[in-house]
Parts: sequence; structure tokens; C-alpha cells
Amino acid sequence: MKEIIIATKNKGKAKDFETLLEPMGYRVLTLYDVAPHMDVEETGETFEKNAILKAETIAQELQATVIADDSGLEIDALGGEPGVYSARYSGEEKNDESNIDKVLQKMVQVPETERTARFRCVLALATPGKETIIFEGTCEGMITDERKGENGFGYDPIFYVPALQKTMAEMEPSEKASVSHRGNAIRELGKAMPGVSDN
Repeated sequence: MKEIIIATKNKGKAKDFETLLEPMGYRVLTLYDVAPHMDVEETGETFEKNAILKAETIAQELQATVIADDSGLEIDALGGEPGVYSARYSGEEKNDESNIDKVLQKMVQVPETERTARFRCVLALATPGKETIIFEGTCEGMITDERKGENGFGYDPIFYVPALQKTMAEMEPSEKASVSHRGNAIRELGKAMPGVSDN
């Protein structure tokens, strides 16, 4: 089984990658496995810039092929918030429950028909000496008015996917992988993976 490094310390993201990449024959390693001391500050103004920054910095440091992900929630009624600030929407401590509370509080007056939102994921695939490749995936949904479900992480308990009539937190990992923004981006990435494994 080939190994691939994912530039994250987020266990939820790592699990998403494992669910999608292990069937393709890849063993997922995170920064905890290969470089626990490394942390790249996300200073970009877009998901794409942050993903590229993380992937290229860590690929150069480790002299290895690295996949970095930047993703988040975009809520139409809030002008695209929280966007690139999704993980730290309620503060720098990156607390999922506080982030959800802030969204629900800001959405309290928004009618059901106007609660449209999407998860967006941008993946950057970086290899030293090669051009970085970008892959993107989205998942359209609605923001609920209360938490539902125990699975997943982040905003999953309040993100309802009409196609499956469940929030992301009510889905099993395989169900989530079939519709999620990260799943869609990783499937695009998967088409390029055979060429990556030669490095």
C-alpha cells in the first residue's frame, strides 16, 4: 500500500481522507505521523491560497508529495460567511460547538427557504520541483435550526443535504463520502493519483 501525506492535524479530516483514499490503495499519513512540530498559518484570503500555502510549504520541508485541504462553509444569507474563517469563526481556539452556536444565532431570523449553503473544499497536491495541482469539490445544502446527528465534525450537525434527507452528522462515513465536498474533491484528485505514486 502506497503512503500519502495529508497536511492536517484535524482527525475528522484525516478520517474523511482515509475513507476515500484507502480503497484506492493509499495509506493516509497526517502531520501527527510525519511532522508533529509543523504548523502552517493560514494567511490566505481564499481556500485555494491556503491549500497551496500548506501543501507547498510542507512538501518542501519533507521533500515529499503532500495533499493539503482548505475547506469551509459558505452561507448565502450571511454573505458567504464563515468561509475561510470556518474553523475559527467564533475565535482562535477553533471550537466546533461555539462556531455552530454563532451560526445558529446569526441565522435565527432567516426563513427556511433562504437558509441555503454549501460546503466547499479545495485540495492542493504539491510535489517538490513540480507544479502544484488544484482540485475542488462542493456540496449544496441547507442550514438547520438545531443540531441533528452525532457523526462527523465541524458544522455537520446543522448542514442538511436534501438529496439524502439527513444532516451530514446523521450520515455514516460512506454515505457522507458519497456526497460531501471533500469526497467530490478527492474523487477529482483520485483521477490524478496514479501519476503521483511514481514520485
